[in-house]
Order: sequence, then structure tokens, then C-alpha cells
Amino acid sequence: MTFDATTEPPRSPARRIGLRRIVMGSRLNDFGRLPRYFASLILGSVLIWAPISGYLKTAPLSFKSHTSLILPGSGASASVNLNGIGQASSYANSAFASNAVSPTETYKRLLGADRILEAAARSLNLDRHRFGKPRVSLVDQTGLIHVEVTGGSPDEARQRGEALMTAFFTELDALRSDEQTTREGSGLAAIAEYRRSVAATRTEIEALQRESGLWSATDYDAMTDATRDLVSRVQDLAAQLSETTEEVAALEITLGIPAAAAAATLKLYADAEFISLTQELGIQAAALAEARSSFGEAHPKVRQARHAHQAAIASARMRAASVTGLRPDALSTLDLAPDGARAELLAQLVRQDAARAGVQRQYETMQARADAETSKLRRLAPQAARLEDLQRDFSVAEAVFASAIARSQSTKSDVYASYPLVQVLENPSLPEKPSSPNRKLAIAAGGAATFMLIVSLLLGWVRSALIGRIIAGREQVR
Repeated sequence: MTFDATTEPPRSPARRIGLRRIVMGSRLNDFGRLPRYFASLILGSVLIWAPISGYLKTAPLSFKSHTSLILPGSGASASVNLNGIGQASSYANSAFASNAVSPTETYKRLLGADRILEAAARSLNLDRHRFGKPRVSLVDQTGLIHVEVTGGSPDEARQRGEALMTAFFTELDALRSDEQTTREGSGLAAIAEYRRSVAATRTEIEALQRESGLWSATDYDAMTDATRDLVSRVQDLAAQLSETTEEVAALEITLGIPAAAAAATLKLYADAEFISLTQELGIQAAALAEARSSFGEAHPKVRQARHAHQAAIASARMRAASVTGLRPDALSTLDLAPDGARAELLAQLVRQDAARAGVQRQYETMQARADAETSKLRRLAPQAARLEDLQRDFSVAEAVFASAIARSQSTKSDVYASYPLVQVLENPSLPEKPSSPNRKLAIAAGGAATFMLIVSLLLGWVRSALIGRIIAGREQVR
């Protein structure tokens, strides 16, 4: 039998069977391939369990310490009434009052901050990388924070948890203190400005008080009331003076003698020596009249009586001038008949004139005082208005200054404004068993891998039958 060179030689039957067995498998009862499957099982099991055994034997033990923190949900408030100053109040909002900021997320980030981990590692004389990074988890809809710290032994894990909590709370105190210092610094700057404003206003008030003599606007009001009362009193005195003057004028017209002459007359007739002289004058006048009735003017007795009468008149005039202080030529204005009712009218005239003079003097004095006070009020009116404005500004500045001090002091108690209160709900625990390596989990993983290997080998053993059924099903569909 000959073959053409262009004809492809037939393939080897053995090679065709090998490829088919590799792809399609063999019969289910072909136990000739059992050694190969058993070897594959042994090799796969070795590949699975060798790393697991090595990990369980060589991996170092690690223990986890658990800590729980909680953020109280309620706020705190305080209010203090300061007598003469005002009211100071402080209020710390609830940690969950705002939806924009989550305090639990803030504290979660803070627990993992490098400076806290470095401080905790430094307190245990450890390197930052050896200390590790804690695992922080939050519980939804609560204020709980769970912290997990890993260590090489139970005591080491708990010590690391305690060191982390100490560093965390120390950092919280430092942050709160820094916030208070910053706020207090800005508050002190405002307080210093308010203090300068109060001092400047007080200086202006003191200068104006020294210049005007007014200590407050109420002093000007009191002066205004006093001046008003003084003007009213002056008006009353003017009416009283007019009435008294009219009474004196009426008496002077009735008696036909001025008030000064009436006073001099009463004074004169109160002098005993002048009375004696007038009596002597009367005797000499009677003797002169008797002599004239009997003799002529040139008779010696008449001349003697006339001489005696003139001497008595001269003595009476001299005494009258001495008693009244009037000039001799003014004595003619005196009333020479003050006896009886006329004497009483003269006395009344003198009393009324004295009262009029008193009222006149009082009126002049009070009028001068009222004019001076009115002039002073006109001069002090602008200064009183300025003083009232300054005192109002001072009261406002003082109230603002006191309020700023009160706010500055009250904010010192509000230490949880930005960093809410956090408490340790569960102290770092002492683990009873290691958390790693997890032998049960490793064995379970190895068993699962071994089971999957066996299932895959079984599928390889029966793949010929399965493929045949699939092909037959497709041909029937066609």
C-alpha cells in the first residue's frame, strides 16, 4: 500500500486516546486512574495543610483587651444672678444636639491619632510601631465606643489599653484647656477694651463734675426745683411788700406825718427829760401869756417871761435833737400831740413801716438770690445735659464691662462645649485566651479546602459521564 506525499499521514491511536481521556475522562469503572487521583489528593492536602500547620506553629500569640466608652446624652446649664451687675449663665449642649458633627466620630479619630499612640507607647517604653494601632468601632444610634488593643500577653494587652485611655483623656484635657485659654485670651482683650472705655468715660465725668460743681443730673434737677420755689417765694414777698407799702402810705396820709417822723416822735416822747422840758415849756408859756395880759411887750416882766419861754424852747429843741438825731430845722415835722388814739396810730405806723422795711430787705435779698440761681441754671444747663449723657454712657459701658466679666467667668465652667463629656463604661479587660492565631478558624479553613479538593477530584472522576449526558441532551434538542 502506497501513500501520496500530499496526503496527511494518519494520527497515532494512542495519542488520540490520551487527549480524549485528558479532556473527556474515562469510564466510571476505570480504576486504573485511581493512583493518579490519590496522588493528586495527597499533594493537594499537603499544599493545604503545610502552610496552616506552619502558621499555627510559628505565629506568635496575641491577646485583645476591650474597653468601652460612653458619651452622656444630656447637657448641663447653670445660671447665677449677680446683685448690681447682672446675670451670668453657662450652658453645655448635649453631645448629640447637632446633626452636623458627631462626637463619637471625632473621638474615634482622636483615639487613632498619632500623638495619642505615641504618648501611650512612650508611657510603656515601647516604640510607636510595636504598640500597634487600636481598633475602634461605634455602635449605631448610641453613644458607645468600643476600643480593642492587641498585646503579646494578657497583662500587656490590658496595660496597653490603660495607657491608651490615659493618653486619650490627657489629650482631651489638653484640648479643653487650650480652648479655654484661647477663649479667655479673646475675652480678656475685649474686657481690657471695655475697661478703657469705662475709665475714659469716668475721667470725662470727673472733669465735668469739677468744672460744673454738679455730681449728677439729679443735682441739676434739685437746683431747678429749688430755684422754682425761690422764684415763687420772691413773688409772694413782692405781693406782701406791695400790701405793706400801701398800709404805710395810708397811715402817713391819715396822720399827715411820715413814718420816720412818727418813729422819732415816739422816741422823743418816751424820753423823761424831754417830757420835763415840755412841762417846763408849758409853765413858761403860761407865765408869758399872763405877763402879756397885764403888761405891754416892753415891760420888764414880759421881757423876762419871753426870755424864759425862749430858753425853755431852746432847751426842748436841743433835747429833741439829741434824742432823735434830727437837725433842729427838721424838728418841725414831729408830731407834738401824740397823746391818746393818735399815739396808738403813730405806733402802728412805726410798726408797719418797720415790717415794710423788713419785707423790702427780704425781697431784695431773695430777688438777688433768685436772679443768681437763674443765671447759674442757664450756665449749667448744657453741662448738666452733657453730664447726664456721660453718666448714661458710663452706665451702659459699666454694664457691658460687668457682663463681659461675667461671661468670661461663666465660660470657664463650660469645659465640655467643643469636646463633650466622655466616661469609661468598661475598663480595659484582661483577656483569658489568645485572639490570634485562631486554631479553630485555621482548622476549619483547612477542612473546607480539603473538602473542596475532594469534591473537585470527584467531579474529575465522573466528568466523562457528565459530558456525555450534556452532549446527548443537546443532540436530542436539535
